[in-house]
Amino acid sequence: MTMFRGLLLASLFSLAGCASLVDRATENFATQLSSAVLDHDDPETVAQGLPAFLLTMDAMNASPDAKASALCRAADLYGAYAGSFVTEPERIKRLAARAFDYAQRAACQVGPGWCDARALKFGEIDALAEANDDPAHLYCIGSAWAGYIQANADDWDAVAGIPKARRLLERVIEIDPQFAEGQPLMMLGVVNSLLPPAYGGKPDIAKDYFDQALATSGGNNQMVRVLYARFYARLVFDQALHDKLLEEALAAPAKAPGLTLINVLAQRQAQVLKNTSKDYFE
Repeated sequence: MTMFRGLLLASLFSLAGCASLVDRATENFATQLSSAVLDHDDPETVAQGLPAFLLTMDAMNASPDAKASALCRAADLYGAYAGSFVTEPERIKRLAARAFDYAQRAACQVGPGWCDARALKFGEIDALAEANDDPAHLYCIGSAWAGYIQANADDWDAVAGIPKARRLLERVIEIDPQFAEGQPLMMLGVVNSLLPPAYGGKPDIAKDYFDQALATSGGNNQMVRVLYARFYARLVFDQALHDKLLEEALAAPAKAPGLTLINVLAQRQAQVLKNTSKDYFE
């Protein structure tokens, strides 16, 4: 932990040069750190070290001229931290809101029409998405929005944004079905199963997206199986599928390039879901 903090401090002091060096050093450091985090097999180490980097990202992105790519990286990290390491509902909401704010700042740099995307009507979001061919930009705002909705599932104003977030993620896979190794497909599975059918949920569509996400990731991303079980199988009350998915996730090797941390966390969640399966379904 001391070494990690030292690295962050060293990076801060080394970024005191010209703007171009700051941008390049920030991007390189953030990319390398993200890779190290994703390949780590001890979530506790990551959980203790990541807040320091989040504060560093806040400082680096304080300028109104911060690059969209850096803002999106901050959105991704805040969303990942909130979803993976925080358990208090109010903290999750605050961190998910910060992630969404960063994503909206990044979107606004693409064009003024994207500013305050949350206030736009569905037709306006659809038109902007259709005119945009950059899957990274669309995924940045769509995934942060989906995370915000999930964190605020008890708030109908937030839940009302589901069709808009869903449209952005759909546009991502229209442009590139393989984008981010199936992450948008996995998120679409979650978004379409957040609500029961009577309230607008689309479990059949969710199942198809989860299956596509599994295929696209080559079955290596165990979080797909866990979220498939948690959101779809529990929603439709399919215990056989639920338990099968969890057993497959637990039996799979955790180590995989860029997925080790995700898989370790997924297997922990899988064990919890498996332990509560009987109580939930019976």
